[in-house]
Amino acid sequence: MPPISTTGSTRSSAQFTRNYQGPLAVLTSLFFIWAFVTNLNDILIPHLKKACELTDFQSSLVQSAFFGAYFVMSLPSGWVVKKLGYKRSILVGLFAMLVGALLFIPAAYSRQYILFLSGLFILASGVTLLQVAANPFVSVLGPPEKASSRLNMTQAFNSLGAALAPFLGGLLILSGKEFSADELAAMIPADRIAYLSSEALSVVWPYVGLSVVLVLLMALIHFSNLPEIDEDLEQEEAGYLTGHHANKTSVWQYSHLVWGVVAIFFYVGAEVAIASFLIKYAKELLGLAEADAKNFPSYYMVFAMAGRFAGAALLRNLNPARTVGFNAVANILMVAAAITLPMNIGVWALVLMGLFNSIMFPTIFTESIRDLGKFTKAGSSLLIMAIVGGAIIPPVTGLAFDYCKDHGISQVFAFLVPGASYLAVVWFGFVGHKIKD
Repeated sequence: MPPISTTGSTRSSAQFTRNYQGPLAVLTSLFFIWAFVTNLNDILIPHLKKACELTDFQSSLVQSAFFGAYFVMSLPSGWVVKKLGYKRSILVGLFAMLVGALLFIPAAYSRQYILFLSGLFILASGVTLLQVAANPFVSVLGPPEKASSRLNMTQAFNSLGAALAPFLGGLLILSGKEFSADELAAMIPADRIAYLSSEALSVVWPYVGLSVVLVLLMALIHFSNLPEIDEDLEQEEAGYLTGHHANKTSVWQYSHLVWGVVAIFFYVGAEVAIASFLIKYAKELLGLAEADAKNFPSYYMVFAMAGRFAGAALLRNLNPARTVGFNAVANILMVAAAITLPMNIGVWALVLMGLFNSIMFPTIFTESIRDLGKFTKAGSSLLIMAIVGGAIIPPVTGLAFDYCKDHGISQVFAFLVPGASYLAVVWFGFVGHKIKD
């Protein structure tokens, strides 16, 4: 399909919808798969902690390897998108994900944690490229005033993948066989190694299945008619060529983008930390069996999915940034409830955070790239790079858990780390999002 042009014509919202439904449906499948992959990490953390005999801090390096790729690969991904265009960049991203998923096979057979982390980094490098290409692509495939609503709708299917991942991952990966540290130490070496090896091998078939899905997606994208977006049109249709920022010489001169980068960093870090240790809260602190505890990340993501579907409709009439600010305040209150209330109530406060988290990423993203003109792609890359917060906040939270445990403090106080992170989102929602001349 040739590049879209609007020379000599102005398209209505109805025309946008008619012309772009097919491409948006294809792109939505990408949002689903990268969410599924990302949220399998919430199952991998407790599972690899057991299979590879790790501390809370070491197990949280799953998120560091995954989300660290966003920091390392975001700017190179922006270069790839510029050189190859959206469609070919998406194919490259899917191929990188395929390589990372297949690396789980030798990792599981050797039970080498470094190989698991390497596979996650490569997998996430592909996801990073998909995000750099797909998020701004969705933003421009339609009328600019509906960009937040449109991205929230695609992110709703992202949440569907996120909700299914812990559920299916828990069924396929978590064996339900649990032994205490004392029981493992009492085993004869051959039995102990056999048990740990069987736990590690349980990840093989889920990631082989993921590899098959990725190959099918590559075929779908290859044969689909994704439009090529003309650079000038991309800026015009997204509402970025407004004129009064023509004097800007650097992307860093846009304060609303800078605060958006900060907000994304702390929001993603907080969300990932909550999801990463939700099973721990339910299993080790509340005392539930692994078979029951593994379902809470799915409940969390179901709330996120519901919030994004609702947000896609409500944000047509609400101030998007201010709504994000109110939701961040609500999440601070949920963390306070998880710390101070009985744990059978507190665990549901953590689950409910999925509802308030739901609109944060797509709304912060679209509010941050408003009015960037020629710096739109650079701004998008910086926002995707800020997802590295998911590599930093969870290990800090893991260290807080280890510190509390070692010093006889209730481990529930470790949740103060992600709770405090939402203060950055509060600032963005009420102050930082405002565009300044």
